[in-house]
Amino acid sequence: MAITYELIKTCKQTGARLGKVHTPHGSFETPMFMPVGTLATVKTMSPEELERMGAQIILSNTYHLWLRPGEDIIEEAGGLHKFMNWNGSILTDSGGFQVFSLSDLRKIEEEGVHFRNHISGEKLFLSPEKAMHIQNSLGPDIMMAFDECPPYPAEHKYMKDSVERTSRWAERCLEAHQRPHDQGLFGIIQGGEYEDLRRQSARDLTSLDFPGYAIGGLSVGEPKDVMNRVLEFTTPLMPDQKPRYLMGVGSPDSLIDGSIRGIDMFDCVLPTRIARNGTLMTSEGRLVVRNAKYARDFRPIDENCDCHTCRNYSRAYIRHLVKANETFGFRLTTYHNLYFLLNLMRQVREAIREDRLGDFREEFFEMYGFNKPNAKNF
Repeated sequence: MAITYELIKTCKQTGARLGKVHTPHGSFETPMFMPVGTLATVKTMSPEELERMGAQIILSNTYHLWLRPGEDIIEEAGGLHKFMNWNGSILTDSGGFQVFSLSDLRKIEEEGVHFRNHISGEKLFLSPEKAMHIQNSLGPDIMMAFDECPPYPAEHKYMKDSVERTSRWAERCLEAHQRPHDQGLFGIIQGGEYEDLRRQSARDLTSLDFPGYAIGGLSVGEPKDVMNRVLEFTTPLMPDQKPRYLMGVGSPDSLIDGSIRGIDMFDCVLPTRIARNGTLMTSEGRLVVRNAKYARDFRPIDENCDCHTCRNYSRAYIRHLVKANETFGFRLTTYHNLYFLLNLMRQVREAIREDRLGDFREEFFEMYGFNKPNAKNF
């Protein structure tokens, strides 16, 4: 099997899992945050910088790479790893989320989805078989099944039909997958906030024996207490001996809360996207370096951080670069935010190892300000 999961320890205080996922391009520790490299690059970062900061797996996007440069060019280059010079593990999403989020004009049929290219407007069609063909050509270690991503909130009837279609599409993905020996295919559990539909989706997908499972349809606008409640009744339905992936989640509080609820893998564009707006994650909460009060602040972004940015550059200098739209400023803010989350996950893993993740959560939330009524959350 291309992808295997090794459970190392369960935290006695919370039940969180410390583990390792083994892939054809090496192993990575879990719980793990995956930086997002949509177009075969994590914006402004080099693969060497990502490796130095501790990224062990990155995510790329099937939909966007299909449109440009095209999966055929990447396949000709020897696959994504060689194309982008990344030696670690890679996961690609199925493209389903982009089809449903970027295209206003789309038509869902049993065969697949008709929609328009968000760049050129041309008509396109994506099906489970096509999504598998593209990902087989891209060559990631982990591929995602093609699913429907319903909006939040959605009526129970609509969600039930969607879950059943996603299950049928999952079977077709397995049948179309051409490289199971060196690429693992994960199924995606859907069902919105409805416990009965999450149970139905989990039952359908686990019967197909995927090497790993994701929880989709969260972090799409629902309150965080709803997301946590869904995780509490969904993760116990997932196999213990396989990796569990929560899609699209990357705020510090949700990474900790997701880990406590048994999640192994996370991804999100949040740290890189807000970095380009001059917003930074720090041990004392959110810092918007564009603000005028930092014009003469010569301290590092975070005095408790030892990343390259914080060891070498001041808030005043970074503010100047960001205000002037200098690319180097966005590189520095992106480096810090990614390092902050990767370091947070290192701390989470250590807390699991020492059976104190519950205590760590309380300390972190207090320090970060998440316990305050008017906390500036992400």
